[in-house]
Amino acid sequence: MSNSSSTNTLLLAARIVLSIMFVMSGFQKLVDPSGTAGMIAGAGLPAATLLAYLAGVFELVAGLAILTGFQTRIAALLLAVFCWFTAFVFHNGAINIPSFSPEANGLLTVFNGLIFWKNVSLGGGFLALAAAGAGAYSIDARRRGSVAFAA
Repeated sequence: MSNSSSTNTLLLAARIVLSIMFVMSGFQKLVDPSGTAGMIAGAGLPAATLLAYLAGVFELVAGLAILTGFQTRIAALLLAVFCWFTAFVFHNGAINIPSFSPEANGLLTVFNGLIFWKNVSLGGGFLALAAAGAGAYSIDARRRGSVAFAA
């Protein structure tokens, strides 16, 4: 990978954009885990509230790691797996809420399919970040001593 300023700026921009959703979502799960716990219970997983809190902590910590460029390759690989897991466990298939009309369930199924592919795509973005690394504007680079930050 090139050490050019433009490459490092693009990697920083990618880290910011990829991290925002996870930082916000993780924080939201910690403040109010009920919606996530409901989805987890609906998927048949045990200890839904505990898992919602754990997901919140994971998303917040991993998102902040990506944002700051700390242990970026590891965090990116973990987030890729997390994205694919959530895609296949929570967003794979038709929605059928008995009290909803067929049209409403159809629309929800379309949205669920979009979220499925969003998660699959995010996983691919995290794989690319894992391969490229955080770039020069990161804690990882500073720890390696490969970039000098102005005091």
